[in-house]
Amino acid sequence: MEYQYATLSNGIRVIHKQVDSIVAHCGIIINTGSRDESEREQGIAHFIEHVIFKGTQKRKAFHILNRLEDVGGELNAFTTKEDTCIYASFIEKYYDRAIELISDIVFNSTFPEKELEKEKDVVIDEINSYKDTPTEAIFDDFEGILFAGHPLGKNILGKKANIKNFKRQEILNFIKNNYHTNEIVISSVGKIQFTKLLRIIEKYISPIPQNLRTTQRIPFENYIPQHKSIRKSYYQTHCVIGNVAYNHLNEKKNSLILLNNILGGPGLNSKLSLAIREKYGFCYNIESLYTPYFDTGIFGIYLATDKEFVEKTISLTFKELEKLKKNKLSDLQLKKYKQQLIGQIAISNESNSLEMATMGKSILVYGQVETIEEINQKIECLTAEQLIEVANEIFNTDNLSMLTFESK
Repeated sequence: MEYQYATLSNGIRVIHKQVDSIVAHCGIIINTGSRDESEREQGIAHFIEHVIFKGTQKRKAFHILNRLEDVGGELNAFTTKEDTCIYASFIEKYYDRAIELISDIVFNSTFPEKELEKEKDVVIDEINSYKDTPTEAIFDDFEGILFAGHPLGKNILGKKANIKNFKRQEILNFIKNNYHTNEIVISSVGKIQFTKLLRIIEKYISPIPQNLRTTQRIPFENYIPQHKSIRKSYYQTHCVIGNVAYNHLNEKKNSLILLNNILGGPGLNSKLSLAIREKYGFCYNIESLYTPYFDTGIFGIYLATDKEFVEKTISLTFKELEKLKKNKLSDLQLKKYKQQLIGQIAISNESNSLEMATMGKSILVYGQVETIEEINQKIECLTAEQLIEVANEIFNTDNLSMLTFESK
């Protein structure tokens, strides 16, 4: 089944994929995240994700939580640097119930002061739990180094001092200034026919007044590589090595996606896994990642190892980077790596819930959703020469930053 599109009169876009499943997934994805906050607002996008369920003009928190739970559904939300998503999973016959509830939460939440105060403690506890988790904390701190002085470098969870001082009016102002109707997508994956889905959406969401974005995000510029080491009370030493990378629209993005998968993707046969974990047993966990943003991106390698193996592990990591910069892949190697990535993408698309969120993000970034066939075709077109070029740009030693949490 192909993707089906529509745009409401207020500018909100709709994307739907009809599937033969009793379980449906539907969400509202908003092109607003932590990078859209001012210094005073840092943490407010994520805080809204928590308190948006605490009451609307016609429901209290109890009624919100039970509206879908009573029929076996689930209601949830997440916040990233650039997006906020409120979504639900439910039995297909409850589409009307789910969309009415999600729209009520997103567009009619009242944010009672009493509920705000209670949730502040919950978010502060979440911040504390992240600080106790080195695998989470080091990535937050590394982005702070990479995007120093820019909103992208700020922690999504925010500062405790900010959280404690958030008031209802600040939340309402942030929503008014950032929840633009032409930057909102309703994404759906379910058995329902598109015409019926549109009737439900029109009923609950078309009355929302148009609110178009008139300002642009602050682009990130002037990256300066840094090396930083911090002593921590952890058993292992944790390290991230990385660089700024390509944005969503850069034509080299697909080459880096494949290159990242070869180097340290989820497969146990990634180059870092084979060269360091399997050969020497230095690391239980070593991986690489690539995340594109609106105007930039981040590439990083994460590793955790005992103090005595740190230097050897980092040295071996750089050796693998050098190989990808200098050694052209053979046709057989390239074909194998392409098949691996294509297979991984196919498996990830088996999750209708994940695809629902991905579809919404694709509309925000590209205005459409690529089919699996189109994605596969782009991967198949990549050349060994393109990978060499990208490796030399992104893995350039002079441009790499490094953050280490040294074990005491």
